[in-house]
Amino acid sequence: MKKSVLLIFVFLCGAACAKTEIGTLHGVPFRIDVPDNWNHVLVVYYHGYSPVPVQYKEGKLDPVLSAFTDKGYAVAQSAYSRSGWAVEQAVPETEELRKYFVKSYGTPQHEFVTGHSMGGFLTVETMERSPATYEGGLAMCGPLQPAPALMKRAFDFAVVFAFYFPGVVPPPDSVPADFKVSEEKVKEIMRLLTANPAKAAALRKFGKLKTDKELAWNTVFLTYILKDLQERSAGNPFSNRDTIYTGSPDDNRLNDSVKRYRSTASLRYLHENYTFTGKLTRPVLAIHTTYDPLVPAEIPAYYALLTDELGTNDLFVQEYVEHDGHCSITPEETMEGFNELVAWTEHHVKPQPGHLQVKANVKSSSK
Repeated sequence: MKKSVLLIFVFLCGAACAKTEIGTLHGVPFRIDVPDNWNHVLVVYYHGYSPVPVQYKEGKLDPVLSAFTDKGYAVAQSAYSRSGWAVEQAVPETEELRKYFVKSYGTPQHEFVTGHSMGGFLTVETMERSPATYEGGLAMCGPLQPAPALMKRAFDFAVVFAFYFPGVVPPPDSVPADFKVSEEKVKEIMRLLTANPAKAAALRKFGKLKTDKELAWNTVFLTYILKDLQERSAGNPFSNRDTIYTGSPDDNRLNDSVKRYRSTASLRYLHENYTFTGKLTRPVLAIHTTYDPLVPAEIPAYYALLTDELGTNDLFVQEYVEHDGHCSITPEETMEGFNELVAWTEHHVKPQPGHLQVKANVKSSSK
């Protein structure tokens, strides 16, 4: 195994002093945090979709992840070798990091996997593909839907946006390679929405969004995702020739006038990266906000239906927290969910679906 070419050990003192290793493994940045009071449980973390490469720096962990180390859990996270929809890269590279952790720090007594957004997607994929490795998975704000259907949503949103505001963003079937997520583009779209309140309201209705700010951000972000997928698929994998659009103030006019596109590339890449099977053999707990402007709660509801159909619903539970926003799950709620997952794997106490409420004075189990 190629050793990390950058190795930094720092000592961060908060609730407990933690040893942090920041380095690269086969050229991929990673970060490992092991508290002095390590309980010999490893939490492997998948980060979400990022348009730019993720870098790890010295300093305290994000509050959600430091909630784990404060309770004695070690945390390992890979940056992946590519940014964007890095599903193809993230799973094997994170597994290499897990093996490196075992070699460097010893075999944990227990291992769990978790992640936010695309990281929640990767958590469930990992629990389907590598169930023997982890005792359970905690998927937070994950788009738990097969990638082809999930990304078709982005394409359709861009198509409808172009109907109301033609030429403002690149065509959804051919986004230039230099398109970037930028505040300038978001502000430009915000100005257009403010100047055209009826069109803005129609788009908010179609996208089930509450604010123009969310609408502007989604437009830019989803356009970038389409560019990313076109590069990975070597063309446009989506067609809307058979799509009937609904949810606008005038669906007849929308369908009569919206531009239609043919696909120029196969959906195979997205099928492989990744189409869920629902085949679980170990517990998975998913947590979502009741209002998520980027990943509406109806998306992860698909996975619950899939497990119902396959008869694996005894191993899947979805809970919600009463917040607005994408991944607006607090550190306390995260640890409450993780406590439930640990109790599920250790004592066979399956969490109840529904509202996740933080219990007062509840400490995380160290098994």
